[in-house]
Amino acid sequence: MIDKNIDKDEVIQLAQRVGERLMERSWMCATAESCTGGLIGHLITENAGSSAYFAGAAVVYSYAAKERLLAVDPETLLREGAVSAAVARQMAQGALRLFSANVAVSVTGIAGPGGGLPNKPVGTTYLHLSAVDGYEQGAHFIWPGNRSQNKLLSAHAALTLLLNYLEGRPQPS
Repeated sequence: MIDKNIDKDEVIQLAQRVGERLMERSWMCATAESCTGGLIGHLITENAGSSAYFAGAAVVYSYAAKERLLAVDPETLLREGAVSAAVARQMAQGALRLFSANVAVSVTGIAGPGGGLPNKPVGTTYLHLSAVDGYEQGAHFIWPGNRSQNKLLSAHAALTLLLNYLEGRPQPS
């Protein structure tokens, strides 16, 4: 369980650990972000030298951007909605291709305060990691915070997903 009161400095330190693991492998990572609006990429680049392991971020808020930049299937968007495991997976796979990265992580969700639905309340977030070795890992959360907290919690979870993969400790589905 991730502490709702996590602070930005703690997440920057987590991003630094991710960067160290990427450097050990000489790997590049990328992000595909919707509800976090580029926060994960921002936190990664708060660490000096991140250009050695961070290829870039696709901030894709609209359906059209998800389709054009990341090749998310329009049928999946219509059937599942943008906030879904299937779209998170396609976003990560799209970022992997777009940036020719070794590993990519995506996030899509409802940060709040509005936008929630009975089956997708505010705080609902899907993450996905895709790697060139064929590894795929998704995660689903319903965050309890306000908009800023939910975005930071999502970024923390995405970086944790990356770190666990890079350290050979994948999270259970």
